[in-house]
Amino acid sequence: MFRRTPRLFAATLAVAALALGACAEKADDKPSAGTAAAAYPVTVGALTLDKRPEKIVVLSPTATEMLFAIGAGPQVTAVDDQSNYPADAPKTDLSAYQPNAEAIAGKNPDLVVLSDDRNKIVDQLTKLKIPVYQTPAATTLDDSYRQITELGTLTGHADQATDVATRMKDDIAKLVKDLPQRTEKLTYFHELGPELYSATSKTFIGSLYNQVGLTNIADPADADSKNGGYPQLSQEFIVKADPDFVFLADSKCCQQNADAVKARSGWAGLTAVKNNQVIALDDDIASRWGPRVVDLLRVIIDAVAKVPA
Repeated sequence: MFRRTPRLFAATLAVAALALGACAEKADDKPSAGTAAAAYPVTVGALTLDKRPEKIVVLSPTATEMLFAIGAGPQVTAVDDQSNYPADAPKTDLSAYQPNAEAIAGKNPDLVVLSDDRNKIVDQLTKLKIPVYQTPAATTLDDSYRQITELGTLTGHADQATDVATRMKDDIAKLVKDLPQRTEKLTYFHELGPELYSATSKTFIGSLYNQVGLTNIADPADADSKNGGYPQLSQEFIVKADPDFVFLADSKCCQQNADAVKARSGWAGLTAVKNNQVIALDDDIASRWGPRVVDLLRVIIDAVAKVPA
């Protein structure tokens, strides 16, 4: 999902879903032999492209990361104002929050990639005969792998996309395999913002913690999923739950860190605080579902591995 200001984040979180070690590195800009031999037309879902797209506009930071990871970066001519990775992505003032069909069409795209159909932008672009591929926020790692491979098919980088997805799977399997076996699960609180919104195990970010074998203290707060997997917790709820870990996905946007957490009323006595297990995450990586989820998982696993089994 996109990084939001606290107020906007709180207002839209219930309806917004979530948002690589070696495979996070920028892929070689040169087309591979497999790319040159890619046959068109290609079809993904209801979208058919008659030829390889060379002017791709991206309105999703996650999709931007995916495209560059699979070697399609040279085909990307414009990205939205939140796409900040990789550094050489052609960032513009295009907004994914308030997409403007006229502004997008002005970039003369032969493919638009986006995650949210805001302002009925898909219909607007379709009427302008601009092909659109939508990458809804993933809820599982399999969703992420599928989107990567589908983007590979559409852009002529099918083999490279398969390689990226395979490396992700292999890296994650190796990371999880090295975890110590525990008789009792450790608990955690994943903080999306200082307003104490969190993500349950049913969300994409929650699925990553599931891989590590951690218990999410937020699950009982949204057992009926009325909050879409993103409940707002109270200070009292968190203090009573006394998590073993606090993971901060608001360290960049809101300057939250271990000291700030310790200074909160009643938090100094939390197990996570007393045992120095308040972990600052990279906000961007923790809110996207692309290749860098491996980096995120590595940070989580490194922290958990330090706790004696």
